[in-house]
Amino acid sequence: MKKRNYIDYILNPFELLSTKKVLHVNPTVPANRVEPERSKICLNEYSPYGVFTKELNSVDECFSYLHSPGITWINIDGLRKQDVETIGLHYGIHQLITEDILSVGQRPKMDDINGLLFCMLNMLYFNEQTFSVETEQVSIVLGKNFVISFQEDATRDVFDPLRDKLKFAASKVRQNGADFLFYSLIDLIVDKYFVVMEKLGEKIEELEEDIIRNANTRSLGKINMLRKEMILLKRSVAPVRELVNGILRSESELIEERTEKYFKDVYDHIVQANDLAENYRDMMMNLQDLYLNNSNLKLNEVMKVMAIVTCLLAPATVIGGIFGMNFDRIPLLHNQWGFFISVALMLLIPVGMIINFKKRGWF
Repeated sequence: MKKRNYIDYILNPFELLSTKKVLHVNPTVPANRVEPERSKICLNEYSPYGVFTKELNSVDECFSYLHSPGITWINIDGLRKQDVETIGLHYGIHQLITEDILSVGQRPKMDDINGLLFCMLNMLYFNEQTFSVETEQVSIVLGKNFVISFQEDATRDVFDPLRDKLKFAASKVRQNGADFLFYSLIDLIVDKYFVVMEKLGEKIEELEEDIIRNANTRSLGKINMLRKEMILLKRSVAPVRELVNGILRSESELIEERTEKYFKDVYDHIVQANDLAENYRDMMMNLQDLYLNNSNLKLNEVMKVMAIVTCLLAPATVIGGIFGMNFDRIPLLHNQWGFFISVALMLLIPVGMIINFKKRGWF
């Protein structure tokens, strides 16, 4: 989503964004992806005894590490079709998986094809400038002694803590196999979901206070914008539950028994994230109801004031109408105190009405 779209939407709350632009609802459309000039390829080869890190110039340099005795993690930032297809052919990645890696707007999923485990999910970021959730599609392939991760954006990711852990020989990543690295990548992405939802929760709380204090059409625009962000969040988070569950049920030889408990922990986290996303969605519905109730309350207050003013002016209207009739004989018509008596009645009767309204508690 372009930054300008959200700014225009905040300034013009009723200029609704296209749902297709927000959700990418048609993944069958060929990917309209602008390929970078070159991919950033980072290789990490490690074992309990050491770690080797190198930035490669081309995917061809990855081929010599296929039968490496250690664990190899190849991270590719910036997807170029030729590079993805080349590395896919060399590492035995099925053509269907290659198509999923190059696709745009796919639903998070997992597959077990050709002895490789593949999962695709969204990495989430919260843009502080536009107050919007941004997604980056990440694909991860697990082999016997290697893990290959594919990212769309070369400028950011959430894998830095994992890179730091690789530097320490006593870390669990160094002491375990490729399946633990596979788990660690998924776990970092899922943990980032909570950070994004925390930011959204803060915006929801601020919007709630704003609606209670001063609800206006801009508030309604913010509600609609946050509702679309929650839809996008839910669309990214909910399928990951099935993804992790699919890994646990796959019975793949690539997942060691000792690593399954870590995937169960990720499953618990994603269930919690899914429940939290549901709660936020309910909160947005409640905020919309709160806005409508506040609007109705303001309208009722206005109507109450107008009704009171109308009632208070009714005696003066009646008295003025009576003495304004074209009859020859009207009481007090030629009395020197007639005008003052009529004005006094016009003032005293509304005062009496106000006192009566106060006793009844009408305002």
